[in-house]
Amino acid sequence: MDIRQDYPLSKRNTFGIAARTDWWIDYTCDADIDRLVKDEFFQECRVQTIGEGSNLLFLANFHGILLHSEVKGITELHKDQDSILLRVGSGMVWDDFVAYAVENNYYGIENLSLIPGQVGASAVQNIGAYGVEVSQLIEAVHARHYRTGESRVFRNEDCRYAYRYSIFKEPDYAEWAIMYVDYRLRLRPSFSLEYKALAKVLEEERITPTLQSIRDTVIRIRNSKLPDPATIGNAGSFFVNPVVSAEKFNTLQTEYPSIPSYPQPDGSVKVPAGWLIEQCGYKGHRSGAVGVYEHQALVLVNYGGATGTQVGALAEEIIGNVRQKFGITLHPEVKYIL
Repeated sequence: MDIRQDYPLSKRNTFGIAARTDWWIDYTCDADIDRLVKDEFFQECRVQTIGEGSNLLFLANFHGILLHSEVKGITELHKDQDSILLRVGSGMVWDDFVAYAVENNYYGIENLSLIPGQVGASAVQNIGAYGVEVSQLIEAVHARHYRTGESRVFRNEDCRYAYRYSIFKEPDYAEWAIMYVDYRLRLRPSFSLEYKALAKVLEEERITPTLQSIRDTVIRIRNSKLPDPATIGNAGSFFVNPVVSAEKFNTLQTEYPSIPSYPQPDGSVKVPAGWLIEQCGYKGHRSGAVGVYEHQALVLVNYGGATGTQVGALAEEIIGNVRQKFGITLHPEVKYIL
């Protein structure tokens, strides 16, 4: 376990916000959690778990303890003719796990290449891209309660997965530290190519689908649309794509015939938040050190020196204008930390 006091966070959040935390603690195993459960000072402090900081916006310095996983390793639990069950440490970098799966011919997560963050965060956020959500592949999440010390295995159904949602986002489950995530990946060739943007590139460039070619294509598409946080601070998609009723969508389509849409199984319709934002004139918008990325309106950026409150203010301005123009309220995918 590594403990640091008055710790700078500019390199611990992809927005590059220059906040600080009173304490930063890396945990690596169950024994570290056991120690924290027994520590009186820790138990009296405000605690927030954090991964790679790729889905957070610090609005101020954090007064308390940021708890960060350094649990590593991949263990094979079971293998048959069709699938393999892997247990992965929550502190492993997500894209390193994707690369490992591709190298070993394990199918299922190649569409999720280059998504920033850790394995633990994948289970919390239910990350998704190009027609795949990680909840389709998670069998179980192993967690420790850092107040009581309780160990619990959350089966997939226990996590109540939905679009960009899991039970771990609820206040009652915020004190669970993720230790490991179990993923069942496929051993037989099987690809998810329903997503139009991905399928279009593969077809136009006559790329034969393989694990590596799909991973490479996804990485290329993402790099063309999203800025590198090492160069321009950002948290990827800032807003969740809104889901509206069929009736609401029909009304919108009458006024905006070109509006993109993704019909949902329950009859509702998902609308790209980036398109809504772009229609309000924000694509490429800049106000001082903050702005909207020129190649993807869903991405808010820190050009250097911006505060979290400045980013948050731009987000609220966008929310207000989208609501006024379309009657749709956008919700941040990024978590605000006060």
